Amino acid sequence: MTQDIADQVLAGDRGATARAISAVENETAESGLLLRAIHAHIGRARVLGITGPPGAGKSTLTSALIGAYLDRGLRVAVVAVDPSSPISGGAILGDRIRMGVHQSDDRVFIRSMASRGYPGGLSRTASRVIDVLDAAGYGVVIVETVGAGQSDVEIGLLADTRVVICPAGFGDEVQAIKSGLLEIADIYAVNKADSPFAERTEGELAGMIGLRTFTGWVPRIVRTVATTGAGVPALVEAIAAHESSGGARIGPRVRVRRLIAAGAADWVKQRIESLSPPAFEALCEAYARGEVGSREAWRQALALALDEGAEGERR
Repeated sequence: MTQDIADQVLAGDRGATARAISAVENETAESGLLLRAIHAHIGRARVLGITGPPGAGKSTLTSALIGAYLDRGLRVAVVAVDPSSPISGGAILGDRIRMGVHQSDDRVFIRSMASRGYPGGLSRTASRVIDVLDAAGYGVVIVETVGAGQSDVEIGLLADTRVVICPAGFGDEVQAIKSGLLEIADIYAVNKADSPFAERTEGELAGMIGLRTFTGWVPRIVRTVATTGAGVPALVEAIAAHESSGGARIGPRVRVRRLIAAGAADWVKQRIESLSPPAFEALCEAYARGEVGSREAWRQALALALDEGAEGERR
């Protein structure tokens, strides 16, 4: 059965693709077999990350990008990560409503995923869902993040090209968050650019770019009005320029390496913060007194966290 679904995914069957994504998202027993069956067929899609603060117009601009890529003869998939419903735990489907104009097009696949409390603006299984859509033959996979603000940066681990959407009037906040969300951008889209504040926002972004040193690609700024499509062709051209400039092509192998490293670091951090045995308290005291160096303290804390985790699994 798993191989049959995998074969249907590789043939581009939308129903099978939806079932495969559900299995991967819920991490069922069959999901591992399914991922192994499609592994040799991933790595072809370009992954485009769309992120930015709430209210920036991410979903509306994503819908406009879908239309632009369809006009270029490409099949497009969207992974829209939504906040989790406090009642059902599922995704709040606002993104799919705004992109509904494309739902009936066989060349388009739109999937909302609940963040389920996962930090960084994504879902824990987002990378695996991208692999399924890649194997299904979608040439462009657009990943739209929750829009959590400064910490919404994990898209930098997944996307080949990262577009950060800044609504016009955002300028005063640029300095406040420049060390977070804004610094992952390959392209800045100043959306709602029919606002009189667009020029100021663009100037703030340009000033921030001017203060940084880049090797290779220098982030571009594009003005857009997502509701009318103004500026969308220029945004698509900027994305294409990044792709052809030698801009980093992450690919599935690097993507998985980065996510495993980030997940392991998060797990260790949580585990260490929850440690309470006397050995850890003694280590903290020794470190505070300067009797243990930083690296040795980290090594001992990691060993305690791993021992605690193993003990918990035995219990």
